[in-house]
Amino acid sequence: MSLAKAVGTTFGTYMTADYLSNYLQHPTQKMDYGIFNGLIGREIDNKWWGTRTEHIVGVAACLAVTDHASTALFETVMKKPLCFAKSPAAFVGHTFFFIFTGVTAYCGLDAAFNPTHKNEDRMKIFHDETYNSYVGTNTAWFEPYVPVAVAKVAGTAAGGSWLGGSLLPATLAYATVKGVGWTDWGNSGLNDHEMKLNGLRNKENEVTQLKDLVVDVVKL
Repeated sequence: MSLAKAVGTTFGTYMTADYLSNYLQHPTQKMDYGIFNGLIGREIDNKWWGTRTEHIVGVAACLAVTDHASTALFETVMKKPLCFAKSPAAFVGHTFFFIFTGVTAYCGLDAAFNPTHKNEDRMKIFHDETYNSYVGTNTAWFEPYVPVAVAKVAGTAAGGSWLGGSLLPATLAYATVKGVGWTDWGNSGLNDHEMKLNGLRNKENEVTQLKDLVVDVVKL
């Protein structure tokens, strides 16, 4: 398999995993998929920036690159193929390294180019998100063990399949990294538009509106 095809397959797997993880984190909440909201009967706010679609595509692209780059790096240093069964410590190290690097790369790109951050301190956003990446990545140590567990329960073929050996581990890792790193569970972690879609109040916006009202009254 060519490198481009391998990276493309990984990219598709990670996009699917990110999408599925939303059902684990937000089983009853309506998500903001930006431009795709129209296809599922939801109001569109931003078409791309700050939506789940930006996250699904952006994070998957960064992770696909860092996953294969990290694998190549570890194999160069070890001078042998990277395999969890033969080198579990190295594989877990690779897992932490490529997830942290990939997610942080995405956070950096979002902080730099997302127009919704135009009135904010972009460097502070990047620093905060880097810390969140670190916290979340530490919870993904279990990912290499998932195919092993699947193989124990459902057989070697299942553990080595795309579903049991790639998609399921990635989906669970996405859920725990986002959930712990960004407190993205249930009604927590929803963006402003998702709060609206789910009929929830954004306390921060309410405070801002109250302050604006007080300023207007004082001016009068």
